[in-house]
Amino acid sequence: MSFKSRRELLFQVAPRYRASGRKEKSAILKEFIASTGYSRKYAIRLLSLREIPSIGVIRRPRSRHYGKEVQGALQVVWAAANYIGSKRLAPFLQELVPVLEKHGHLKLTEDVRAPLLSISHATIDRLLGPIRAGDTPRGISTTKAGTLLKHQIPIRTFADWDEKKPGFFEGDLVAHCGTSMEGAFLNTLVLTDIETGWVECMALLTRSGEAVTRALDHVRQLLPVAMLGLDTDNGSEFINADLLAYCKQESITFTRGRAYKKNDQCYVEQKNGIVVRQLVGYDRFEGMKAYRQLTELYRAVRLYVNFFQPSMKLLKKQREGSKVRRTYDIARTPYQRLCNAGVLTAERSDRLKDIYQALDPVHLLDQIRLLQNALWQHAVLPDRIGQIDKAEAELKAELRFQVSGFGLTGGAEKGEDRNDWIIPSKQREKRKYRKMKKPRVQHWWRTRKDPFEDVWSEVCQSLEANPERTAKSLLQGLIERYPSQYQENQLRTLQRRVQAWRAKAILTFDDEWLQEEVLAEGTMSQKLRVIMEPNGTKIIQPSIDT
Repeated sequence: MSFKSRRELLFQVAPRYRASGRKEKSAILKEFIASTGYSRKYAIRLLSLREIPSIGVIRRPRSRHYGKEVQGALQVVWAAANYIGSKRLAPFLQELVPVLEKHGHLKLTEDVRAPLLSISHATIDRLLGPIRAGDTPRGISTTKAGTLLKHQIPIRTFADWDEKKPGFFEGDLVAHCGTSMEGAFLNTLVLTDIETGWVECMALLTRSGEAVTRALDHVRQLLPVAMLGLDTDNGSEFINADLLAYCKQESITFTRGRAYKKNDQCYVEQKNGIVVRQLVGYDRFEGMKAYRQLTELYRAVRLYVNFFQPSMKLLKKQREGSKVRRTYDIARTPYQRLCNAGVLTAERSDRLKDIYQALDPVHLLDQIRLLQNALWQHAVLPDRIGQIDKAEAELKAELRFQVSGFGLTGGAEKGEDRNDWIIPSKQREKRKYRKMKKPRVQHWWRTRKDPFEDVWSEVCQSLEANPERTAKSLLQGLIERYPSQYQENQLRTLQRRVQAWRAKAILTFDDEWLQEEVLAEGTMSQKLRVIMEPNGTKIIQPSIDT
């Protein structure tokens, strides 16, 4: 029986059903169910209606506008964009689809290309909903408040960012400590430009002010614009005399957020999750091999995120009663925002354009996955913190980021002597609690004999075998071997020596990958400068002119 016939029968039977008694209703109901095939409860509800709805035109579902070909192409584009959200992906399709077609990852007909380029973010969510990923794990906070020098660093909240010029950055550290903060572990310095969203990630072997200052010096050689400002949290790795002096020397506006107000660093906190945690994860990493591999991963991530990861910027917020209406601009990549800002010189603009046209997002993403797998080989299990097997570590070959596949060249030629470009680590100055009338003379002499001079070669061998070992564990070993020569109150002295050794050990590696980085070519002009130490030693440093 058709739907129209069932409705006609309902019009005839319903008045008689409502006017009948209990026994007659039961008989009418059984007859109606047998004729229409309705369930008992649904039939009772229809027969009890006082006003029976009229028979309207039945609208059949429309034909599918986005077929399987469009859905398959959308999955390829979504994978090439590293599975970003639909509101960021939809405006970027006009830019990304031609790039994928150029490199041969998509072959689309006009019947498929037109709907793919005009698809909305809601339809993207509907088509990709069944294959979306699940939840991700969470990390732990390692920020330790820095109590010194706060009165010299002004506070800037999230509402105070009114600069419309690229070059003002927010910075934060992400700890790769896993589930335990015991011992030494790697960290990542994350910097993001407020206006354009340009992201830079630098691996740190140790969590210290000296390591942060050295990483900032490297980042400034990679940035396409000059660094004008830096805003951080109140951690001791940022609030220290080294970084404050560095920012004053390089004319960088240094500000900080309020304590226990993470929203003051909302821009960089967002990048911590969608860049570092998404690509590196929450595992624990220790030692020099993991540091070198993490650096290689960030060399590929730097290009992929800044050229092929669009983001939306909040334009305004308007409160309507209990609701807040937010207005966002069109999703754009940091490279697109940088080009639209009009601050690039012709040479830098051409350089970035050449890099963008040479990059293949799918090939770049494949390299990122290979580098991720190589990095995850160095993850430390919770029950093996600080106990990396030397024989097992030697089997884990280092995987380098290859830029030759994109037709890009960067850095010095092979065989070139780069020793003159090694940047010596800065010596930590004594903390000052009051303003000095005269500048403090650099302390380069010793007032007492080094207690670890006789066994320093032995300590260096232990550090080379296991760079993740702490000074405390090294001192315990010396006390066991030389009980009458060393005591626990010499820990601070050994910590200074180990810190200096680690800073020197990573300088050569940092210089090698920095010279090969494609973004550093033509970005910052470098000139050598000679510094004379009080003891007559010459130190050659690159002087960076923005």
